[in-house]
Amino acid sequence: MTQGLVLCSKLTTVELNLPDCSFDGNLDELDFTNLSNLTKLDLRGNSLTGSIPRNLSALSRLTSLDIGNNGLETSDFSEFKAMPTLTYLSLRSNNFPTMELPSFILNSTNLTFLDLSVNRFKGTIPDSLGTNLVNLQYLALSANSFSGSIPSSIGNMASLEHLDMKYNLLEGKLPSTMSQLENLMYLDLSNNKNLNGSIPKGLGQGGLLYYADFKSNTFSGELSESLCSGFKLQYLDVRYNNFYGALPSCLRNCTGLIQIFLDGNYFTGDISKAFGAHPKLISLYLRGNQLTGSLSTDWGQCTSLASLIIEGNNISGEIPKEFGNMTRLQELSLASNFLTGEIPHELVNLSSLRSLKLNNNMLSGLIIRISGMTQLSYLDLSGNKLSGQIPEELGNSSELSSLYLSHNLLVGHISEKLGGLTNLMQLDLSSNELSGSIPSNLATLTALQQLNLSHNKLSGQIPQAFSGKYNLYSIDFSYNAGLCGDAFGLPSCKSSPKKLIIAITVPVAGCSLMLLVAIAIACRRQRTCKVAETENCSLVWDMGLKFKFTDVMEAIDDFNEAYCVGEGSFGVVYKAELPSGQVLAVKRQHFSDESDIQENNVRGFLNEIKILLEVRHRNIVKLHGACTKKGVMHLVFDYVERGSLGGILYSVLGGLTFDWAMRVKVIHGVAHALAYLHNDCLPNIVHRDISINNVLLDNDFEPKVSDFGTAKLLTHDASSWTAVVGSYGYIAPELAYMTKFTDKCDVYSFGVVTLEVMMGMHPGELLLNLPSMSSSSQGNDLLLKDVLDNRLLPPTGQLAEEIVFIVKVALACTQTDPASRPAMLSIAQELSTRKKSYLSESVGTITIKNLLQISRSSELLK
Repeated sequence: MTQGLVLCSKLTTVELNLPDCSFDGNLDELDFTNLSNLTKLDLRGNSLTGSIPRNLSALSRLTSLDIGNNGLETSDFSEFKAMPTLTYLSLRSNNFPTMELPSFILNSTNLTFLDLSVNRFKGTIPDSLGTNLVNLQYLALSANSFSGSIPSSIGNMASLEHLDMKYNLLEGKLPSTMSQLENLMYLDLSNNKNLNGSIPKGLGQGGLLYYADFKSNTFSGELSESLCSGFKLQYLDVRYNNFYGALPSCLRNCTGLIQIFLDGNYFTGDISKAFGAHPKLISLYLRGNQLTGSLSTDWGQCTSLASLIIEGNNISGEIPKEFGNMTRLQELSLASNFLTGEIPHELVNLSSLRSLKLNNNMLSGLIIRISGMTQLSYLDLSGNKLSGQIPEELGNSSELSSLYLSHNLLVGHISEKLGGLTNLMQLDLSSNELSGSIPSNLATLTALQQLNLSHNKLSGQIPQAFSGKYNLYSIDFSYNAGLCGDAFGLPSCKSSPKKLIIAITVPVAGCSLMLLVAIAIACRRQRTCKVAETENCSLVWDMGLKFKFTDVMEAIDDFNEAYCVGEGSFGVVYKAELPSGQVLAVKRQHFSDESDIQENNVRGFLNEIKILLEVRHRNIVKLHGACTKKGVMHLVFDYVERGSLGGILYSVLGGLTFDWAMRVKVIHGVAHALAYLHNDCLPNIVHRDISINNVLLDNDFEPKVSDFGTAKLLTHDASSWTAVVGSYGYIAPELAYMTKFTDKCDVYSFGVVTLEVMMGMHPGELLLNLPSMSSSSQGNDLLLKDVLDNRLLPPTGQLAEEIVFIVKVALACTQTDPASRPAMLSIAQELSTRKKSYLSESVGTITIKNLLQISRSSELLK
């Protein structure tokens, strides 16, 4: 029920406290002049709108004003007077128009508490802030649009305890005067992007600092010892910067540490000297540094640890058996190090463990029996020297969704008990010495999406049930001997066996299931990343660049396999780090279809590349140039740090930190990228291969559409004829019976990707069942909440409304009739600007059938 706020005219009230009372209405309609004795006004957490009454600043005795978390707007603060008695001011989370810091705030010199977070203030932070407001103890300017550098006058705030400037556009070096803030306890400068230089020596020297966050900037240098000199530090986050050198030695003595994040830097030194016993520590992330040494037995005393991530370093030695004492551990990753020895049996005590990654080490011995790990959903032991058979008891791990045991020395048969893993989505047993037949019940795993049994010694018949798997979009049986079946290219199981190398991919296209069988007969050829074909290259290049194609080739040593970072049906990708520090991705790709791009038609293809060189959009990976030779193209792009959206979604990260807000952000970004290609590029561009693996994510989960190897320019009639290209499971159904493509093909692919991101799995089954849901007698009981990714808690509030609308849009995009699909421009605009509520009922009661009916309505995007 709507409530209003009425102020009586003859009150002698000293304090007016009405927080979180569901009041609405216009605040500027209220007259505060009769409240001359008022010292405190607290209206936070209501639904008040309008402007702040100008007579509010006339309250000469007001010491505390909190009107945060409302919907207030003010177009002009210029008539506000300084409030000399005011000590507490919070305007947090309102809708103030873009403006610079109001002068009345800067002149309210007795302020001790100032919170302007989550608004739209802009401009530089004036030097007068630190000159005038010297009594501040609490300063929060986060989530605005402040730019420029932090003024050196901030050092004058000797009483400052809490400083929060995250999520702005600040740049430059931190002023050395920040070391004068000896009372500082809380510091957050994260996500400004362009703050750089080193952390001032002496910052935190007062010994009171317990919270420090510098993540997602471009800071460099070594971390100062002063950050933890008082041993009070509980939270430290420096992810995604350029810090280097040894970690502060005082960290070892910070027994109160709770969370520490050091990912994506260049830290070196002995890990055992940097950390000790931290009984309160919950999370430690050291991913992607250059730490050395061995793992200490002291970790066994960190009994509160829930996440321990040390992957991608240079750690050697064995895994201590004391790791089994960390019984609250939910996530353990020691991947991509140089660990040796056997996996300690004591790890079976980790009953809360959900993800275990020990891949890409030099571990030997048998696979441990994981019967005690009842919550385990992700297990990666690939890339080691493990031997023996796959334990049958793995089949009892009912929560297991991802199992990777590839590139080991495993022998024996594949146990039929693996067919009991009803939640299994990814299974990779490739590159071992497994023999015998493929258990038929693997084909009954309804959740299975990816299966790789290649490079083994398997024989016998491929179970026919695999041909009916609608959601299994990737199968690889290549490099085995004696496999047979009824698919094209396979020997019949009734005929004499032939030694074949078979690769099978199972895609989903519209309502049909297709089997593509590629066969190589004769000798086995090892796949390799090493190539050297840079001579006589037909080149198209952005001439404005400060590097040449030859510089890129030199950076990857002419396609040396050491620089290979990815390989698949699309080709091979290499990571090139130039001397300037710029990081590039080089894709080597064969022309996918001779009728589409032939050697004598290379010039036309390169002309299209010239158009793509002009593409400029924050959500599109920048293409710098291309080179073609003998049916092979080499494309040079910016390197994107986190890799593919698919890799994030289907990793344990997808269920832990890839939350709903991030997913909404990704969908928005992809929509805007496609709208740009379809409408703002001349001529317009159709991508033709939008899939979950062709969207990359940077460090801030900002999406970047990539892989323009099959992109086409639209002619004036917005249509063209082409061979079918793209990733099966994302191809518009009209391409199954005709080869005419339009921009609506991208719209369909966008819809599939959107549903996959929201569901946490490919929507193949849902798409197949949509026609039946449109009838009056079927599909009534499938609730939206049961379709959304159950690894995350259900969305609530405004976020839930956005997700409901996004699913509606996705269903509209996947309609069979291309003419019924909305245009990407309309989609992008609606996702960004839609104001009215998306919900007509509770999220828990909304059905897919209802959303489907709305998505087919002409009112969806109106």
